[in-house]
Amino acid sequence: MPTPLARLGVPPLRLDWPRLLPFLRWRNRVNRQSLRDDLMAGLTGALVALPQGVAFATIAGMPPEYGLYAGMIPAIIAALFGSSWHLVSGPTTAASIVLFSVLSPHAEPGSAQYVSLALTLTFLVGIIQLAMGLARMGTLVNFISHSVVTGFTAGAAILIATNQVKHFFGLEIARGSSFSDTWSTLFSQLDQVQPGVTAVAMLTLLLGIAVKHFFPKWPYMIVAMLGGSAAATALTYWQGLQLSTVGALPASLPPLSAPALDGESIRAVASGVVAVTLLALTEAVSIARALAARSGQHVDGNQEFIGQGMSNIAGAFFSGYVATGSFNRSGVNYAAGAKTPLAAMMAGFFLLLLVLLVAPWARFLPNAAMAGILFLVAWGLIDFKEIAHTVKANRSEFAIMAVTFAATLFLTLEEAIIIGVLLSLSLYLARTSKPQVRERAPDPHNRKRKFTDAARAPQCPQLRFVRIDGSLFFGSTAHVREKLAAQDLARPEQKHVAIIAHGINFIDMAGAETLADEARRRRCAGGGLYLIGAKDTVQEQLAENGALKAIGGANLFDSKTEAIAEIYRRLDRDVCRTCSARVFRECAPPARDEPAARPPSFIPAGAQP
Repeated sequence: MPTPLARLGVPPLRLDWPRLLPFLRWRNRVNRQSLRDDLMAGLTGALVALPQGVAFATIAGMPPEYGLYAGMIPAIIAALFGSSWHLVSGPTTAASIVLFSVLSPHAEPGSAQYVSLALTLTFLVGIIQLAMGLARMGTLVNFISHSVVTGFTAGAAILIATNQVKHFFGLEIARGSSFSDTWSTLFSQLDQVQPGVTAVAMLTLLLGIAVKHFFPKWPYMIVAMLGGSAAATALTYWQGLQLSTVGALPASLPPLSAPALDGESIRAVASGVVAVTLLALTEAVSIARALAARSGQHVDGNQEFIGQGMSNIAGAFFSGYVATGSFNRSGVNYAAGAKTPLAAMMAGFFLLLLVLLVAPWARFLPNAAMAGILFLVAWGLIDFKEIAHTVKANRSEFAIMAVTFAATLFLTLEEAIIIGVLLSLSLYLARTSKPQVRERAPDPHNRKRKFTDAARAPQCPQLRFVRIDGSLFFGSTAHVREKLAAQDLARPEQKHVAIIAHGINFIDMAGAETLADEARRRRCAGGGLYLIGAKDTVQEQLAENGALKAIGGANLFDSKTEAIAEIYRRLDRDVCRTCSARVFRECAPPARDEPAARPPSFIPAGAQP
């Protein structure tokens, strides 16, 4: 029986449950075999996350346990509400170092105030991510070029190693020292380097490299940390060496927390919210797409935004700081055979159990060993192959990468990200502002008479063909006008211009007015402007902006054959009688006193320029 609303013609409200609850999309993939695979992948991921969480928290200036908390509840929520089968969320190197850069000027790292600001920042980042996902803005991260990410990551890697120099060499360097100050202090205190501390750090580093190279399936971070801790214990026993340690971690569940949303706290973190959001989303979506390309899965960028946003909102109430897609954990998850997002959820759950069991043992972990681990992490973050490829392939992209890298080292990280994004947008606008405007003509050496570069073939003295590839918008109209004017100056007798418009995808008001002006000017000079192969959307845009009337609907053609046949009727016959080019089949044969011309021809319908 129809409802009262139905009788009034109001359609029933239908909720998009798969979008609201995305785990409904992959639940049918769950079976006994997938559960077994996801269980092993989750356990492996938890083992990897244990040392990483402590390391990332150290980078972020947070108490070590907070790096573990950030890999628990956020990982579960992101897996539930994201779209990727293999993405694992948690603390990351880049997000951690940006967090430190944003918060360290406002509070002492590791203090209660610092932690409170971190939770506030995490909550605000989550709100923005969720809002962007609901607004279907998932494609925005595509505007951040890969060169920016590569340059920023390389710079962040150097900063990670720089921040661990004091622990690696056993020096006294003020916390929060800049890149240049840290290295200048190191070189001025070389005589104060502690050999025992450096030996532990170096042993940890070399052991991690060896395990990663010769035993790639082993958890190299855990092995390296155990080896470094054993070496420190031995030196303490035989040499009486006293090394600072991470300290015992609380063996407890993530405590409930609440972000401070007062005006002072919000103002303190406001400058870095956008930078952290962009970085976190770019990192998560990029990793998800990279893994999806290997597994054959389709990733919904908007759904990932929603998942990341909800994970950070939840994390802010469970003592977690900014979480995003972790490349290391996601890669391990995929390599371990994960089949569904249940693996990421299990990784978060197993990490919680591991913390309850092994957290007290962190008091034996020396800071020197942690420094060796972080040196190894920093080295792995630098994509040398991509850098070398960019140097060879594109100087502009390399310049953006280099500037972003330098800005990361000598400016704040949020400033570096913003500079990189602005440079990427500038390069994009520079490219789009100069669409290709090329003269074309029938190729006399091609049997099908396809169009070629006009410099290689004779041209009609009255009709010029111009192909435009790119969008005609306010930023590109000046370039198009200049190109057409230069062509007119070189061949003023060509009063008729036919634009091959297959490559024009968009026209705004300024672009439409440019074409309208060209049409009116050429009509007054006794010629005309014609469009060939314009897309339906382009024609609609011309009509909406009032340019179609100025150009004339009769001057729009679907093919070059149709255009040539019609335009030829409008050419000056006196010029045609003395012309020896004979470019088209429609051209009249030469007069008796004229030299013989090559056989006329024409461009068949459907021929491509």
